[in-house]
This record gives sequence, C-alpha cells and structure tokens, in this order.
Amino acid sequence: MTTITLNYTASVFTAAGWRSVTITADAEQVSPGMARVTRVTAIDGEVPAYDMSRTGARRQSFKGLGVAQREVGTRKRLSACTIGD
Repeated sequence: MTTITLNYTASVFTAAGWRSVTITADAEQVSPGMARVTRVTAIDGEVPAYDMSRTGARRQSFKGLGVAQREVGTRKRLSACTIGD
C-alpha cells in the first residue's frame, strides 16, 4: 500500500454550532481514487489535543482527540483532498 499525506476539510461541533476545520492526515491509498485515513497528524495546523478551539474562544472549543479518532479509518475521495504537505 502507498502511504500519502492528505489535507481535507471536516466539520466539528462547537457550542456555536458546526464549524469547518482543516485535517492533515496520513493515509493508505486503497484504489486509484480512494484512500483510507490511518492517522491524523494535525487539526487546523495543531497536534490533536483533548480541548481545542478554532479562535481561542470557549464557544469555538471542541474535542480534538475525538475528531481525530472519528477520522481514522474513514475513506476519502482523492479528488476532494489535497495530496502532500
């Protein structure tokens, strides 16, 4: 299997509602157009942590480790992702 780095957008739930974040993940290419996420390395450029915030405000906080665990194992269409750093 070929290991690649993907950048894509996902949604997280905050007290202020659903917000989008940029996920950077390692993935294995399973077919010419699909990849399976094996490890999330960053959420909005930061290492996933228990309590994260998009802007620093409490209303924008979310559980980064939960988001990272949710993304592991998901299949991503490569045409919807940016490949590389």
